[in-house]
Amino acid sequence: MDATTQHTNIRFNRFLPYWAVLQTDFRQTLHSWIFRLWVLLCLFAAGGYGLYKVGVHREAGIVQSASVQTGDLVRGVAVVSLALISLMAVSGIGAEKATVADAVLSRGINRHQYFMAKWHSRSLSIILTFAILSAVILTAYHYLFDSDLSFRGGLVAILVATAWLAAVVAWGVTVGALASGTVIGITLFWLILYGLILLCSFLPEPFPSPAMVVAQMRSMIRGTFDEAKVIRWVAGCLVAAGLGAIVGLYGFSRKDV
Repeated sequence: MDATTQHTNIRFNRFLPYWAVLQTDFRQTLHSWIFRLWVLLCLFAAGGYGLYKVGVHREAGIVQSASVQTGDLVRGVAVVSLALISLMAVSGIGAEKATVADAVLSRGINRHQYFMAKWHSRSLSIILTFAILSAVILTAYHYLFDSDLSFRGGLVAILVATAWLAAVVAWGVTVGALASGTVIGITLFWLILYGLILLCSFLPEPFPSPAMVVAQMRSMIRGTFDEAKVIRWVAGCLVAAGLGAIVGLYGFSRKDV
């Protein structure tokens, strides 16, 4: 009796390792204590500050403008939030050097896919969470205070902030991938980041600095902003994020794991 041989063609999805790492890291980021601390910090700061200002308004009868209170809140939590976001970005690859070594050496995933998955995961989790928190806070302050907020201005303010976060996360993941240790990477990135913010504050007027953008949040969420400056800022942040990713991909592909 003749034996019938059947050949089954198995398709291998080359992006499957990328999706697996992205989904796993996305879930791990949302469940990490740093991420939860950041979210709770923003919510407690916004809630406590808002209730305090509402109490002042009721007791002293002082009119509280929503744009003024939101601008003050942004300046108050910016430094701490930026520190925690940097920590999450740097630890994306820096805290998993042993895992990536096993994965790369066993050919389970190549270095480019691993870096891209970590970068995209941290960017999505941080940017989406920030956008949601910002929308919730703006909506709450719209009803708590004398509202002078603009819907279009709020969207532009969120866009400006998320563009800056995209650049921070991209370079944070890159530093974490290239540094020899997590602690060294975080320390180095904090020094570079806050040093650049300080240097950018001395730039001439055509170049918007992070400090200038934060200071203009009041007028921005009221709908008063220069579209040309917003476009230059967003484009500059996206270019910086792209450069960070290119440096990270090149450096991580040549680094020993």
